[in-house]
Amino acid sequence: MHENDTKQFFEKYAADFDDLYGTQKSVINTIINTLFRRSMKLRYDKTFEECSPLENKTVIDIGCGPGYYALSFASNGASKVLGIDFSQNMIDLATKKAAEANVDHKCSFIVDDFNRREFDESFDYAVLMGIMDYIEEPSPFLEKVFSITTEKVVISFPQDGGILAWQRKMRYRNRCPLFMYTEAEIKDIVKAAGLPNPKLRYIGRDIFATVEREK
Repeated sequence: MHENDTKQFFEKYAADFDDLYGTQKSVINTIINTLFRRSMKLRYDKTFEECSPLENKTVIDIGCGPGYYALSFASNGASKVLGIDFSQNMIDLATKKAAEANVDHKCSFIVDDFNRREFDESFDYAVLMGIMDYIEEPSPFLEKVFSITTEKVVISFPQDGGILAWQRKMRYRNRCPLFMYTEAEIKDIVKAAGLPNPKLRYIGRDIFATVEREK
């Protein structure tokens, strides 16, 4: 039930993805949009800082949405990027953008549920930006991600508490399930998944986690 609600929400949301909080114009939405976009820029910058070096690396972008991260990886040296999302509309946008950016020879996109898909390949980096917000059972999900990653997983966890968390909960309560986290909860989730200790940093509304294989 939860999975279907989330999928339906993002199928409808895809066309308005650039306008993160829809078309409602108000003082509070303007403030929230500014803070939210700042957080998204921070996690984008931090992702590319952690996924370095990028030259000739392979990347899987889980919950890729319209492909912003995937296209940037392909444009900046990655040899292969796979984006996966359960929204057909999001994947259609990503595929179109990859062709427009002339990186479609490096990028491929699939419509599927990561939890249900079997993978016969591994990736140097796994990127999970904005997806943990919607994962009901995060530990087995992360365990599977780590099993197909050879170097590093980077993850954004939406931070619980504060005005941004409250505002998102209010907006999503009749749309789809939303999961938010404290630092202690993230550490417990990662431990339950059997992963190495994460490096955690607070960036805006998110807690940015890096899980790296021992060298």
